[in-house]
Amino acid sequence: MFAVIKTGGKQYTVSADDLLKVEKLTGETGDTVEFGEVLMVGEGADATIGTPFVDGAMVTAEVVEQGRARKVIAFKKRRRQNSKRTRGHRQHETTIRISEILTGGAKPSKKAAAKKADSAPKAEAKAAPKKEEAKAESAVFTTPEGEPDDLKKISGVGPALEKKLHAAGVTQFAQIAAFSKEDIAKLDDTLNFKGRIERDDWLGQAKALAEEAKK
Repeated sequence: MFAVIKTGGKQYTVSADDLLKVEKLTGETGDTVEFGEVLMVGEGADATIGTPFVDGAMVTAEVVEQGRARKVIAFKKRRRQNSKRTRGHRQHETTIRISEILTGGAKPSKKAAAKKADSAPKAEAKAAPKKEEAKAESAVFTTPEGEPDDLKKISGVGPALEKKLHAAGVTQFAQIAAFSKEDIAKLDDTLNFKGRIERDDWLGQAKALAEEAKK
């Protein structure tokens, strides 16, 4: 039995166990994908042609690999304009293996359904640690107790930079005023300041603002 499916704006004639490359699909290696846009299904004289799709027909496949196609070079030249432009493009594509061709509203086999059900929790499990790691990496200093000061009073600190400082655990003038050389270097590296803290005398500004706040 064969089927004609539509995906990525293209049509493909497929049979069970066929290996083919299609426009990029969402999913990781081993995930199961379903194609509900089946234009034709059957074999020989018994083939059914859809209008435009065959009711109750579906094709399932397993993601084998995510990759990119060969580079396509686009060269453009303007005559007598001394203008040339060369660009390369590699299209994203997904290699899949056809698992089942289903008709009459049949459901995927238990094995295929189990793979599809397992793929979502795995993706969430992988994403969660990344978020936690990113959060752990951004918190460079231990946030002091008490209300945060208005760090925008320091010359050169705007709302966006203040948020970054808060994320790094820097919230008060007294904290900045007490920075050691190691603390300055650590914050420089984290926020890619390139010596900005010492150049703009953040410690001096923070000390003056902290004393002013006490009055």
